[in-house]
Amino acid sequence: MKSGFQRFAAKHGIVVINPDTSPRGFDFPGEHDSYDFGSGAGFYVNATEEPWKNNYRMYSYITGELPSVLTSNFNVNVNKSAISGHSMGGHGALICALKNPGKYKCVSTFAPIANPSECPWGIKAFTGYLGENKGAWKQCDATYLAKDYDGPKLEILLDQGEDDPYLNDKQLLPENLQNSCAGNKLLSLNLRKQPGYDHGYYFISSFIEEHFTFMAKHIC
Repeated sequence: MKSGFQRFAAKHGIVVINPDTSPRGFDFPGEHDSYDFGSGAGFYVNATEEPWKNNYRMYSYITGELPSVLTSNFNVNVNKSAISGHSMGGHGALICALKNPGKYKCVSTFAPIANPSECPWGIKAFTGYLGENKGAWKQCDATYLAKDYDGPKLEILLDQGEDDPYLNDKQLLPENLQNSCAGNKLLSLNLRKQPGYDHGYYFISSFIEEHFTFMAKHIC
C-alpha cells in the first residue's frame, strides 16, 4: 500500500491481490522467534519438515488455492495474470512463474532473493522447511529453475537498488539469476541497477509505475 500502486492499477484496470507472506495463527515452537523464518516468512514453498509441512504450503496457496478462490467469488480473468514481489516475495514470484510455464504472462520483481540456496536467508529457510535435501532446494530456487525453464517466452523485470545492504551482504545474488537467464533463450531478464536506492519502500514507490506499465503490456 505504501508504494502508491493503487492509482497505476486503476489506470490500467488491473486487479491487485496481496496475499500474506505466511500462514498465521498456529503458534508452533519457534514460529515467532525471528523475522526471517516462521511467521511472516513462509518463503513461498511447500514445507516438507515438521511442524511446518501441514500448514506452511504457500506455494500451493499462491498457485492453486488463491486463483480458485478468486474465480469462485469475483469477476476476474486469472488466465491473464502477472506476478510481482519484493525481496522474499520477489523470490516467490519468480519460482511461481518458472515452475508454471504460461500461468503468468510476466514477472515483476524488486530486489528479489534470486538464489536462495546460496544465501544465508535462503539456507536458513530451506533447511527449516525442506530439510537437508539440496535437490528439493533447487526446485524452489529461481537461479536453478531458470536454467531448465521450458515454456512460453517469459519476460522478467528486476529492479535492484545499488545501495541495498542486502545486496552487499550477498543475500540477493541477482547476478546469478542473470547468468542463468542469459543461458536460456526462452527467458528475457531486464536487470536494472538503480543507483542511490536501498531495499525499502521509497525504492519500490519510485519505480512501481514502470512495473505496472510493464505488466499492463502483457495482460491488458
